[in-house]
Amino acid sequence: MHKHYNIEMVKELDFDSIRPYKDEEIHEVFERLINEADFLGLINFLYPNFSTENFLNKLLSIKSIQEFQTEIIYPYVKEVLRTTTKGITHSGLDKLDPNGHYLFISNHRDIVLDSAILNILMVENDFNTTEIAIGDNLLIYPWITDLVKLNKSFIVQRNLPVRQMMESTKRLSAYIRQTLTQRGQSIWIAQREGRSKDGDDRTQVSLLKMLNISGDGDFIQNFSEINIVPLSISYEYDPCDYLKALEFQMKRDNPDYKKSEADDLKHMGAGLRGRKGRVHFGFGTPINSELQTLKDCNKNDQLQGLAELIDKQIHKNYKFHPGNFIAADLISNDQRHKNKYSDEDKSTFLAYLDEHLSRIDGDKGFLHNSLLEMYANPVKNFYTNDDQ
Repeated sequence: MHKHYNIEMVKELDFDSIRPYKDEEIHEVFERLINEADFLGLINFLYPNFSTENFLNKLLSIKSIQEFQTEIIYPYVKEVLRTTTKGITHSGLDKLDPNGHYLFISNHRDIVLDSAILNILMVENDFNTTEIAIGDNLLIYPWITDLVKLNKSFIVQRNLPVRQMMESTKRLSAYIRQTLTQRGQSIWIAQREGRSKDGDDRTQVSLLKMLNISGDGDFIQNFSEINIVPLSISYEYDPCDYLKALEFQMKRDNPDYKKSEADDLKHMGAGLRGRKGRVHFGFGTPINSELQTLKDCNKNDQLQGLAELIDKQIHKNYKFHPGNFIAADLISNDQRHKNKYSDEDKSTFLAYLDEHLSRIDGDKGFLHNSLLEMYANPVKNFYTNDDQ
């Protein structure tokens, strides 16, 4: 069934509905944006020291997506990081080839910044920026869609009827494979739909099934050619942690609770503006050499085994801060990690939790415990890795 999939399906599938914009399309998009009141309001907010007129003139002078990213997006994200973090560090990137193409599969903490910081690191280390998978639930207004597609994002369609969802999944899978293998363009995608709210980072098998659909070889060939590199993203403080805790409480009290569009916007704003402390991106190694260990398993076990290979690297490369160890000790009610933090670290972290809890009303005991779990789970996962 799959033998002629790539040739035939790629012809049949039209990527225009999901792909990022191309260089020759950007001026038409700019013309739309400069007539959009909400976009102009965003510009005033993001670039308060820049007159809107000057900004729009600059925008209209841009001739390529690369220029848009380096001249408009890069300086803004750098300023966000300068004012809300204590610095960005990374490891493992020096082991990757700037001319290679990789599918970065990472844990997911922040709606906007996970991929934005990745692309800052790409620019600063002479890699091409990655394309970014983004859920259509975040594309609340047409101008937001325009903006993200200018920034090399492609659209993951969600909540479609079954038949349309199958078609959409095939299109997405074919688009990702073609982008990596034929265009040599790297991609970032989260390991699961939505962010991990509790810090327990696990790759969804359904994501791997989607990636496999477009392959026309066996399991090992299909995943070797897309070159998966697990990426571990650690924020010392998650600016949305209290909002995530509140969401847990809402779901506890009403199992049908769903975040609204306004909530998504609130999370994006809090993620950008809130303090994040130290941030680390831990790049793993391509999993191709480990795929052979799954050669003789059945299909379901292969997919589950692949998810575990990715998770193992994400858990191993997570960068811990005192708050993670403090939370782990408080949750387990012991002092196993006492040598990893000081009394001052503990009082600083607890004051941070209290400050964030003061922003929301609710079941304080439940909310406090939810926050502790978010910071403790990465530690728990690291120490339950087989080889630790």
